[in-house]
Amino acid sequence: MPTVPIGPAPPPDGDVPAGPPVPVSLVKNRPPAAPEAPVPRVRLIKAQPHEPWPLKPPDDPDPPPADPEPEPEPEPEPEPPPADPTLRTISQVLAILAVLLLGFLVQLTLFGGLRHDRDQAQSFREFRTQLAIGTAPVGPLAENVDPPVPPATPAPLAPLAPGTPVAYLEIPKIELKEVVVEGATARAMMSGPGHRRDSPLPGQAGTSLILGRRGAYGHPFRDINRLTAGDEIVVTTGQGRHTFTVIGVRRAGDPLPPALARGKGRLTLVTTDGPTFRPTDVVRVDADLTSDVQERPAQVPSGSAPENESFFAGDSSALLPLVLWGALMVGASAGLVWV
Repeated sequence: MPTVPIGPAPPPDGDVPAGPPVPVSLVKNRPPAAPEAPVPRVRLIKAQPHEPWPLKPPDDPDPPPADPEPEPEPEPEPEPPPADPTLRTISQVLAILAVLLLGFLVQLTLFGGLRHDRDQAQSFREFRTQLAIGTAPVGPLAENVDPPVPPATPAPLAPLAPGTPVAYLEIPKIELKEVVVEGATARAMMSGPGHRRDSPLPGQAGTSLILGRRGAYGHPFRDINRLTAGDEIVVTTGQGRHTFTVIGVRRAGDPLPPALARGKGRLTLVTTDGPTFRPTDVVRVDADLTSDVQERPAQVPSGSAPENESFFAGDSSALLPLVLWGALMVGASAGLVWV
């Protein structure tokens, strides 16, 4: 039986001797080798970086929120430089003057108008009652019963007290209805138009003078310059109802109206002209009496009216209250500024 060499082939050069030959029978009877299992091929994947997995016990509550970071404290503002004492004093004085002017304007516009309306309502009730019972004054003088006199002795006459209602004035064209009080002083005309006491009452023979304000305290004569010839004026006194017809409006330099005939009556309304609170002239409205002339009782001599009843005259009786109120307002203003 031929032998088949088992193992690696001998080197060609024959340096290594060959081993003993293996019988073929042994080769045939050798059990076949088990096939080798294939080696699985494993693919390696490179791990990607990731955030660490939060470790949290399953039963633990949610952690409290983290405290916010404190905000940085603002830097303190630099202190302003100290004010100049002179400028501070000037500003305080100007503030006091502003308060005084404001109070003056409020007195003229608001409180002055309220006072006028209150006094007019009171005077109207009083005058209507006097007309009803026949005791309304018919002249600038009235009997003085203080102190009382015996019945057989006539009571002396004395001028009516300033502010006494003596007439009711109506001008339909300018929708004016005002109670006229006795006296044409600045204080009396705060309550309404004032009758100059040295002139007769409207409706009597002669020229009756009634003065009124054009600004502040109800400004009753604000629109009398709108009257024209032919307009009607009605005045009610203790002697009845009297009608007048306007004959013209005049200012300084205008011609005077025709001279009044003896036994006739005329009414002249007087107020200021120019800027409201800085008058420069006087405007007059003349109206002739068209109704019957009434009897004229005892009168105050013409031209004997007090000086404070002349045109543009002030009222010295109001000086003391003005000073006291001014001092009070200055003290209050100073307290507001310096305290």
